[in-house]
Amino acid sequence: MDKEVIQACPNKGLLADTVNDVKSAANAEFLVVVAEDDPSVRTAVERVLDLEGYQVQTANDGNSALELIVSSKPHAVVMDVMMPFIDGLTVTRELRQRGNRTPVLLLTARHEVGDRVAGLDAGADDYLVKPFAVDELLARVRALLRRYESPTSAAVMSISDLTMDVNKREVKRGGKVLDLTKTEFDLLHILLEQKDIVLSREYLYEHIWGFSFETNSKSLDVYIGYLRRKLDDSGDEKLLHTVRGVGYVMRQT
Repeated sequence: MDKEVIQACPNKGLLADTVNDVKSAANAEFLVVVAEDDPSVRTAVERVLDLEGYQVQTANDGNSALELIVSSKPHAVVMDVMMPFIDGLTVTRELRQRGNRTPVLLLTARHEVGDRVAGLDAGADDYLVKPFAVDELLARVRALLRRYESPTSAAVMSISDLTMDVNKREVKRGGKVLDLTKTEFDLLHILLEQKDIVLSREYLYEHIWGFSFETNSKSLDVYIGYLRRKLDDSGDEKLLHTVRGVGYVMRQT
């Protein structure tokens, strides 16, 4: 099957080729909210998800998106960054401040690393740059839904004087609470779950963001740097280590 590409195009709206029109009964239990102010992109994404068997509800601005997400309690959200009234970043921040952990995939025409970091810092789970292939969109949605379904393996984890309460989403080192962003918390969570095991960059990208970034992406390095500084500022023993050419590991020295 040829890959369908969705993109915003001046005077042409949407370019779309073939899609798989076989609905998957396994997806019927999942509700996905699509928030996008461009009607051509919104309709295309809605159609693609519908053809995959997902339940889909749509919103065309930030206000209606926030109301819909809160009232409908979807399993995942696909949301444009630039929308009228309230932008996608603000909607995501508001959801997280309310304690809403619904997985969010942000769509944007901006491709700089700084823009991705801003989206992830706002609490988004993943970030997809327009134009994008339908196969990639669907892969990322599946990853969001796996995250929604995944049970927490342990309520409290620890190493040395560092403890993480997953249910409270609280991290302490030496009794001091650390102020972590959502992405920093998720990154530390997966490192603590598999402490003493070296995790590759590819593994971390897949399990934190749900899809591999470009091989030259620096997003992981940025977050490792943020996390390492917060951990090291609160304790004497270094716990987060880099294994050159491989990845990262949490372990006591």
